[in-house]
Amino acid sequence: MEPDRIPTPHAALDEQHCFRLLAGSSVGRVVYTVGALPAVLPVPYRIGGDGSVLLRVAARSELVRAVSGALVAFEAGEIDGTDGTGWSVTVLGRADVSEVSDKEAPSDGGAPSGEMAPSGREVRVTGVPSAPAVRLSRQVSIRIRPELVTGLLLPDTRP
Repeated sequence: MEPDRIPTPHAALDEQHCFRLLAGSSVGRVVYTVGALPAVLPVPYRIGGDGSVLLRVAARSELVRAVSGALVAFEAGEIDGTDGTGWSVTVLGRADVSEVSDKEAPSDGGAPSGEMAPSGREVRVTGVPSAPAVRLSRQVSIRIRPELVTGLLLPDTRP
């Protein structure tokens, strides 16, 4: 490393700023354990009114079996591929699994792009030629209640 090119330290974000960034994104990564080994899964999400991270997943998924009542991490962020600037927010908290109510499900029979589909509905995958209608499995909601929220702004990494 050149002596005059010292990387700028990451700037820590306060909790309020972290939640504003999370609210503006829709895909993150949930970090959990399976058989004492770490696992990471990208998932669509939204932020609830109480600051919880809300996920909707298939009821019989490995994720549901692994996280119910467990302490998990959730991370979301954006990084510019050109200069490396961006942000990263991590939420640590307990995950609670519950049934998805009918009022939580979209009423149009399918999920708009980037959103989760309701349970038990047939949907056609858009953007895929000759995509068959598929029956979606029953969905459950995972709520990660934040116990610790941290975030960083990432500096320009260009030489």
